[in-house]
Amino acid sequence: MVRFLLVALLVAGALAQSPRRRPEPAGDPNLVMTIDEYEPRTGVVLPQNPVTRARYPFVDAHNHQNRCTGDCLDRLVAEMDKLNLRLMVNLSGGYGDNLRRNLAAQKQRFPDRFAIFANLDFNGLDEPGYARRVAAQLESDIRAGAQGLKFFKNFGMDLKDSSGKRIQVDDPRFDEAFEVCGRLGVPILIHVAEPKQFFEPHDKHNERWLELKQFPGRARPPDRYPSWETMMSELYRRVERHPKTRFINAHLGWLGGDLGELGRLLDKYPNMYTEVAAVLAELGRQPRFARQWFIRYQDRVLFGKDTWAPSEYYVYFRVFETADEYFDYYRKRHAFWKMYGLDLPDEVLKKLYYKNALRIIPGIDPSGYPN
Repeated sequence: MVRFLLVALLVAGALAQSPRRRPEPAGDPNLVMTIDEYEPRTGVVLPQNPVTRARYPFVDAHNHQNRCTGDCLDRLVAEMDKLNLRLMVNLSGGYGDNLRRNLAAQKQRFPDRFAIFANLDFNGLDEPGYARRVAAQLESDIRAGAQGLKFFKNFGMDLKDSSGKRIQVDDPRFDEAFEVCGRLGVPILIHVAEPKQFFEPHDKHNERWLELKQFPGRARPPDRYPSWETMMSELYRRVERHPKTRFINAHLGWLGGDLGELGRLLDKYPNMYTEVAAVLAELGRQPRFARQWFIRYQDRVLFGKDTWAPSEYYVYFRVFETADEYFDYYRKRHAFWKMYGLDLPDEVLKKLYYKNALRIIPGIDPSGYPN
């Protein structure tokens, strides 16, 4: 009897420690959906103030329209007019002959609706005289009509020399080019790294888990890429090295979720500005603190969108212009949370929409803007 009880206790203990099996789904597709498919309809009923046209004419300081010419350009400007988008900055201007073709295609047809930024030629990085050559090409491009310089995210992350060594953001070969921008008074819009979560483990704690599931190639594992912190440190060394050059740190420097740190960096580097392209989701979930932050740093932030999708601008307008609560973002993988309006004061809104851009980007005709 004792032996029987002992065996029974051992079996019961083993069963208690074994994982419980989940019940099999009953065959209803609503019970076997994935997080990708889950789209709950809110039960909250609130005042709705959608905005389809910006309150003031605005400058989109971060876009890419290098392939749009002719009739495409006519359609684009018509869509811009509906949004009250007065000027679009095309950051993909290229260099040399390609830049001049973009200038001819866009600026000659619509001289006051586009600003074109140049890009650098990375060919022949290891050749003698590269630094001087690329700086001279940039100076020529600016004198031809480029109103700024754009660095894409490959700079500091994927760009390598002939030996396969990564080119750092603060590589001295580019010092002279950065100085050209300071001397000629044009800004540099620089995109360094990507969202910090792309560099972190793809696990249940990662806020961008869904995006990394849908686009696995966006992950930046440490065996293939430097850390996020490494690249951002290189950026700020670069900013500090060129105090007379104006930098526009793209995408809020990927610090939309840590505005306090971004503010500290803006305080430290008076020659640095930032813009809001593709990071609206971060701002719309912290409306009170973000509103305070925009008021404090109202002279340092530009409007930007990045991708051209007219209806997506509506969410930007609603976040910045209204006090609406709990409304949808336009892309689930960036934000599974809801948005809240910042209801920015008019003067702050004007600076975000156009005044800061007019002050920082040379050659914009001010006649199309209030005051």
